[in-house]
Amino acid sequence: MVKLFSGLFILLLAAGCTESINVNLDNSYIRLVVDGGITNDSLQRTVILSKSASYFYNQPPPMVSHAIVTLTDGSFLDTLREQLPGKPGYYMLDSTFRGVIGKTYSLDVKLSEVIGNSAEYTSTCKIMKVARLDSVQAEFNPDIGKDGHWLVKIFAQEPGDEMNFYMLKYYRNGLLISDSIQKWSTSDDKYFNGSYIRGLTAFYINNSHKWETLHPGDTLLVQMSGITKEYYDFIQQVQQAGYQIPFFSGPPANVEGNVSEGGVGFFAAYSNSYAKLVIPAK
Repeated sequence: MVKLFSGLFILLLAAGCTESINVNLDNSYIRLVVDGGITNDSLQRTVILSKSASYFYNQPPPMVSHAIVTLTDGSFLDTLREQLPGKPGYYMLDSTFRGVIGKTYSLDVKLSEVIGNSAEYTSTCKIMKVARLDSVQAEFNPDIGKDGHWLVKIFAQEPGDEMNFYMLKYYRNGLLISDSIQKWSTSDDKYFNGSYIRGLTAFYINNSHKWETLHPGDTLLVQMSGITKEYYDFIQQVQQAGYQIPFFSGPPANVEGNVSEGGVGFFAAYSNSYAKLVIPAK
């Protein structure tokens, strides 16, 4: 009886200490999300505007339509046109636009409604120079992982004279395989500033991932981009947080972009260099 009483006492004590806790997830603070940018070629000239959503929002992010979006470098002004009716929230420059290395571009957004605390937002970014890719090399290593890995290496002359930051993506047979920010590679030039980049491994591609891996006869195209330190830091933070771009839900507060007035995301401006290779037999 003593043991039974003691057990009941402990059970009642635990029940008495149990308290219902309500977690208040703020769904009211909606922010403007900016994604996209421009390059010194025709690869990128689109900016996507959307709204952040709550953590449990299980739909695509709400798009922001009917905004006035302009771009300037101080000497010209161009208007991005929304791709209606097919792509609301997608704003694009004319196909003839090319950014200029060394210039700083400002994106101005005027909304048809207030989002957050403002109806006007700005972002600025400078187009940095990029190391010119000479060639790429792909080696298959069967000893890495269960099914082996492809190692994609780059060769290029680094321009030097300042700290440079790079972003790398790869295409297979014309299709972008690095199609999310989690698949991009980034690097600074701390260890090769001004030197020749001789066989730096840019990608480790798991051969088990059949939708990403390389096959003999494939055409591999590597894109190397010169980016600002701010964009480099932004990519690093988003990758560490495990988020995708565009943001599926509200991004963590410590991811710092370049959008004013409390907006999130990044308007990026960067330069590109390319090299390609036909994948040899293993």
